[in-house]
Amino acid sequence: MTHVDFGTHFPSGQLIDKDGGCELQPENYEYIGLYFSAHWCPPCRGFTPDLKKLYETKSDEDGKKLQIVFISSDRDETSFSEYFGEMPWIALKYNDRDGKAKLSSLFEVTGIPTLVILDKNGDLVTKDGRSGASGCNSAGDFVKWCRKQKK
Repeated sequence: MTHVDFGTHFPSGQLIDKDGGCELQPENYEYIGLYFSAHWCPPCRGFTPDLKKLYETKSDEDGKKLQIVFISSDRDETSFSEYFGEMPWIALKYNDRDGKAKLSSLFEVTGIPTLVILDKNGDLVTKDGRSGASGCNSAGDFVKWCRKQKK
């Protein structure tokens, strides 16, 4: 089973939110999505608004159990910043290209957009979170879908 050590793969200072640096606190979530995407990618530009709409419904109790981390495949930091500006979740800093490469390799990401779902312990739930997110109307529904994948 594929596993991520959150402290190793997301060391202190390597994640950002809209206010600057932040920390991933996996114990606060049931599921963590790793969203591999890029500004230049037409399918990503189509899926990101749908994922954003789903994520922004985190008002119910199940929905609050989801966090997403943007892992950029953008070609430069300006494109990353512009694209991340459209997203309500956190991101791996653009300059951590080594961290991005390790995560892409670990999960065998060969195309984008890809949404990898991990549980709060760092264990892989699915590499195909995109299909689940596409079929759900809320973050709570998506968390329930993730639970079914884990069984």
